Amino acid sequence: MNRNIARAVLAAAVAAAGAAAYAAKGSVENDALAIAQAKTTLAQAIAAAEQHAGGRAAKAEYEHARQGGFFEVEVVAGSKVFDVKVDADKGTVVSSTEDHND
Repeated sequence: MNRNIARAVLAAAVAAAGAAAYAAKGSVENDALAIAQAKTTLAQAIAAAEQHAGGRAAKAEYEHARQGGFFEVEVVAGSKVFDVKVDADKGTVVSSTEDHND
């Protein structure tokens, strides 16, 4: 009986792993590869962030999440630093917060 339980548990684990692999198959996990799906270029995202914050970009990167992709741009405006998020599909600023850590 213990052997049958062990087989059932093993079969359930294999099925769960297969289902997880199948669900993840359609998604891109590497941000560098996922950027190819973005409708907005990195240059466009930087321009939108700079215009929004009134400064110059110091750092920018692409992030991919389940809700979609976004660019995270760090903008220096005078003596302040802002973290600006730009929607990768629309090219619009989603949020902007002053970064007190940098």
